Amino acid sequence: MANVEYFPGAIDASGCISNGWGLIKQNYGLFLGITLVAMIIAGCVPCFSLFFVGPIMGGVFYVLLREMRGEPIEFGMMFKGFEKFVPLMVIGIIQSIPEIVGQGIRLTVDIGRIGLLGGQGDPDLQFFQGSNPEFAIASGFLIVLAVVGVLLMLFAIVWRVLLVFAIPLAMEHDLGPVDAMKLSARAATSNVGGLIVLFILEALVVLLGIVMLCIGLFFVMPIIYAANAFAYRQVFPLIELNFQVTPPPPTIYGSSYGRGM
Repeated sequence: MANVEYFPGAIDASGCISNGWGLIKQNYGLFLGITLVAMIIAGCVPCFSLFFVGPIMGGVFYVLLREMRGEPIEFGMMFKGFEKFVPLMVIGIIQSIPEIVGQGIRLTVDIGRIGLLGGQGDPDLQFFQGSNPEFAIASGFLIVLAVVGVLLMLFAIVWRVLLVFAIPLAMEHDLGPVDAMKLSARAATSNVGGLIVLFILEALVVLLGIVMLCIGLFFVMPIIYAANAFAYRQVFPLIELNFQVTPPPPTIYGSSYGRGM
């Protein structure tokens, strides 16, 4: 594995959001188009979308990181991730494990409800009727399901934190899936506080988009992607090919790391 250095405690969450907006606002239309196409490909193609999540997100990061370096960008560059299709596909599938498990649980619940009700009347009404002889079983099933749901949610959060840098690492440094995910996990563990704050701020931005008659969600997603790119760059500063042995401080990319020292 290439010797890719990272900074611990480098993420300035609010700086990622503000700098992310500053990065895309001059070419907002382009980044909005890239985001819409990425969301359609990654989420609206049944079954096959799972294989496209990694490559398409690799392309999104590719464009954002080029913009951060001041290099020319164009819409077609969002498909650059398909040049590294297999490693990015593997990472994307592994990142999606919580969603896959969640869909499996949902399917199990639907099948279980059909089995318990036996097609009797309105399922929503029958499921909660106390006179139904299967009510006790259904109640216990709901309790178990609630516990599993909470555990799955916690697992999804931890999983997202650990693998948050895997796709841009594989894209930028040409790492294999295992090396990219291992390095991402180490760097994320060293920056867990900043990542959690960043995800909370991003959730608030998404909530703001949902409040805007739902369609606003699409308009704020470019900011989320750009903020994640800044978080990546704060943790993994760019080392220019000029025999520089010390990476630039993440303060260059909006981080508060190292200030006041």
